[in-house]
Amino acid sequence: MRGIPMTDNTEGTSRAVVSGQQRMTPSEAFVETMVANDVTDIFGIMGSAFMDAMDIFAPAGIRLVPVVHEQGAGHMADGYARVSGRHGVVIGQNGPGISNCVTSIAAAYWAHSPVVIVTPEAGTMGTGLGGFQEANQLPMFQEFTKYQGHVNNPARMAEYTGRCFDRALSEIGPTQLNIPRDHFYGEVTTEIPQPGRLDRGPGGEQSLSEAAELLAEAEFPVVISGGGVVMADAVDECRQLAERLGAPVVNSYLHNDSFPASHPQWCGPLGYQGSKAAMKLISQADVVVALGTRLGPFGTLPQHGLDYWPTNAKIIQVDADHKMLGLVKKIAVGICGDAGAAATALSERLSGRELACDTTREQRWATMRAEKAAWETELDEWTHETDPYSLDMIAEQEQEEGNWLHPRQVLRELERAMPEEVMVSTDIGNINSVANSYLRFERPRSFFAPMSFGNCGYALPTIIGAKAAAPERPAIAYAGDGAWAMSMGEIMTAVRHDIPVTAVVFHNRQWGAEKKNQVDFYNRRFIAEELETDSFAKIGQAMGAEGVVVDKLDEVGPALQQAVERQMNEGVTTVVEIMCTRELGDPFRRDALRKPVRYLDKYKDYV
Repeated sequence: MRGIPMTDNTEGTSRAVVSGQQRMTPSEAFVETMVANDVTDIFGIMGSAFMDAMDIFAPAGIRLVPVVHEQGAGHMADGYARVSGRHGVVIGQNGPGISNCVTSIAAAYWAHSPVVIVTPEAGTMGTGLGGFQEANQLPMFQEFTKYQGHVNNPARMAEYTGRCFDRALSEIGPTQLNIPRDHFYGEVTTEIPQPGRLDRGPGGEQSLSEAAELLAEAEFPVVISGGGVVMADAVDECRQLAERLGAPVVNSYLHNDSFPASHPQWCGPLGYQGSKAAMKLISQADVVVALGTRLGPFGTLPQHGLDYWPTNAKIIQVDADHKMLGLVKKIAVGICGDAGAAATALSERLSGRELACDTTREQRWATMRAEKAAWETELDEWTHETDPYSLDMIAEQEQEEGNWLHPRQVLRELERAMPEEVMVSTDIGNINSVANSYLRFERPRSFFAPMSFGNCGYALPTIIGAKAAAPERPAIAYAGDGAWAMSMGEIMTAVRHDIPVTAVVFHNRQWGAEKKNQVDFYNRRFIAEELETDSFAKIGQAMGAEGVVVDKLDEVGPALQQAVERQMNEGVTTVVEIMCTRELGDPFRRDALRKPVRYLDKYKDYV
């Protein structure tokens, strides 16, 4: 192979990239272009469709991590990208292997992760004949990718591969590289393209100046620190702007790692099961700086009985994608630019000026401290859910099975036991959503959730991908028993390939989020919500991991700490199964449901 010395699969790999026009195979062009883009890890399942390229991954310094299911591979690539800031790459066999990835690529799309999915497809001479594992693979992903490259000629392999990697970063989301399986073979003369990286600026001069004038006149400014702050590595720039303004800083929904929780101006996340302090403070804002956030609808819905969005506030929205500006909320100023560069430009424009908010700073800070203290006290005292159904379930469970654990108490104990530098992924579901109130971080690229796509089976494979990118950091996944069952097989991936993680499974034997809707809207007519299951700790042990069952509150923190210690010191993967009551938090989608109406006589009782 030209440009990559052929060696064994473990030593002597070369990361040098060939330059200039070279004679090579399309497989070599594909692999060399990935090397040029600093690809060291790919997640997927081996297949004949790309075996010629796969044969030279190892001498190129690329590790293929074989997974249990291709959806898991996509989530691992997502987690890898979100931690590293580099591309996450996923690959699989054409047809069913590729269709298995649709859900995870959709999740990566809504997380704005630079994932490249390589989709080998059936050979060109069999297209349209209904051959083995033939599928039209481009339409599968057209809604969930920023760019789709189809290699229509082997000579264009490097060109399309490079473009997919470039667009994933420039468009801030997944791209698809579709390659007919016969196009890996042959001989071409080509040049490996150098990666193209955008140097994003702060935005337009006029919009920045208008924003600075609004901020200069603001008496109660609030900063929303969003996912764009994390992606731009701009927490320091956000902090400097917030400190100049003396503004409360709230996290956008499920971006709890976008501002350090120890900072006195941090007030917690907005959105579903977020911080009351954050919501009450932003409700008082006259100017909001939405820094690196699209202001998604699910992250600004009423919560905890609070319709908190400040409808009269002037909104300054900063986003790298101009299509997001003003899309969800009416804005006064839209800035298309890098979150960090824009924050710096605004800070510079405000430096040395007298600001209206300077005179109200002490009063605002007193309000901020009071709201934060009240919320922390409420969380400490909020030991269990108090709606009638939850109280019934608590009493019934205590009578039948003893004192199982209240989810909120468990989440508080887990929060207190979190190690420094931790990375946490959460799945979808009732207890995981409540965790939004309790998860706090000191550094960015630490918190991963399925975002607006809201798919189950996300947390475990995503944290495995994150751990592969940052093996020096503790990695913890949260999942309820329903979501856990969808991806728990990836424990075998963690064990087989020495990517140790700690999985916390909340075992309450139900689909909690949807069950709450049956309680509130359907008179407790439960259908398909129960999940009676044997011990998940034992299942974890059968897959080669350690398994721990926790049914006492004072054991929650130590169990997590011991599991993480073994993860970091011994490379051990652990499933921590926590036995929780069947009490339920606030409904997941109260806004999407109405009380039932029945017209036919045979259904009249079902109201």
